[in-house]
Amino acid sequence: MQTNASAEHPFDAFRALLAQMPVASAEAVAAVRARDAQLTKPPGALGRLEEIVEWLAAWQDRAKPTAERPTVVVFAANHGVVAQGVSPYPASVTAQMLKNFSAGGAAVNQICAVNGAGLKVFELALNLPTKDITEAPAMEARECAATIAYGMEAIAGGADVLALGEMGIGNTTIAAAIYYALYGGEAEDWVGRGTGVNDEGLARKANAVRRAVALHRDHLDDPFELLRRLGGREVAAMAGAILAARMERTPVLLDGYVVCAAAAVLHALDPASIDHCLAGHVSAEGAHAEVLKRLGKKPLLDLGMRLGEGSGAALAIGLVKAALACHQDMATFSSAGVDNKA
Repeated sequence: MQTNASAEHPFDAFRALLAQMPVASAEAVAAVRARDAQLTKPPGALGRLEEIVEWLAAWQDRAKPTAERPTVVVFAANHGVVAQGVSPYPASVTAQMLKNFSAGGAAVNQICAVNGAGLKVFELALNLPTKDITEAPAMEARECAATIAYGMEAIAGGADVLALGEMGIGNTTIAAAIYYALYGGEAEDWVGRGTGVNDEGLARKANAVRRAVALHRDHLDDPFELLRRLGGREVAAMAGAILAARMERTPVLLDGYVVCAAAAVLHALDPASIDHCLAGHVSAEGAHAEVLKRLGKKPLLDLGMRLGEGSGAALAIGLVKAALACHQDMATFSSAGVDNKA
């Protein structure tokens, strides 16, 4: 998908895409419901599994949706705010974890293998962390726009279901700053323990979020400007991936706290921009449950996870496949010789 990040203003191309997003296919949903009514079960008996199939059909615009090429895409980046002592781990862990992904040793590798999902991992200039958001904007406008565009291109390859993940030491601080700027309250409302900070680290984290939002307060009315000042490269890339998936009619499974920060930026621009997304799970991190309420998303899973790396969204792929298998392969009342209700 071609975008022009060097338009008159760096974000103009993305605003134009938001104005021409495809909508859900009512015809495909009607076809799915018609078949569902003939399956050997009471109406609605499969609960949210039925909703999942309708979601696939609506956004793929297919009466017979597919989940044959699910793909987990993980974006990795580093953050200058780590200098504020917001994480118990050094930024070097980001690159080390990418090697672990490549070697097949991370949790998401195992989940993808079990669910028959592809895995792509993209490194976003790990040796050049974004600026410390307590001192300066994280990115220049053109850098942020180029990263959004990169995220749009990165999902090319024909996935029929896209699951998003991230890796980046310090990025739960970045996400908390985005939520605090968008939703208000107190900094502490949005800050969690991330990779396991102690009480002192949690206080430093809240203080960093508070200072960052105060520094940039006069420039946060525009969600794109908020993203470039408070965000990270992985958040910008995921926003691009979500937008590109919408344009290509690819349903999206959101992972946890950090992935939803990208969705929250798009939601602030246009609430309809994430209608093609389902929440794979609710994380144990910080205020993720509150974030999902703000985004109007009910999670598919609640397992107390807070790992990131797309693990919760990858797990939800199994539910998507099970839902579709039931819809496609169950017998109908007529084929099974079972009496339907009178």
